[in-house]
Amino acid sequence: MSMRDRILSALEALEPLHLEVLDESHMHSRGLETHYKAVIVSPVFAGLNAVKRHQKVYGTLGDLMGQFHALALHTYTPEEWAEQGRAPESPTCQGGSKRDH
Repeated sequence: MSMRDRILSALEALEPLHLEVLDESHMHSRGLETHYKAVIVSPVFAGLNAVKRHQKVYGTLGDLMGQFHALALHTYTPEEWAEQGRAPESPTCQGGSKRDH
């Protein structure tokens, strides 16, 4: 099972109404299965600020968090998603890895 699939499977515990996990490793210099973007729409985020939402995601992923380099999180309540309808595009990697030197 790919890392993307493992992340998707774990995030199902948040009972999302919409869930996307994109492998964006190709945009970075650290190799395969290292950088991900998750868009999660769930009622469990209601009343939580961004930090608490991210903590909830990290807790849900547990040990998986140590198995990849980066996870860009975009967390929404159903009402926020109805207004916004999409997550922002990811920026192009600017490098900066110590491994590049």
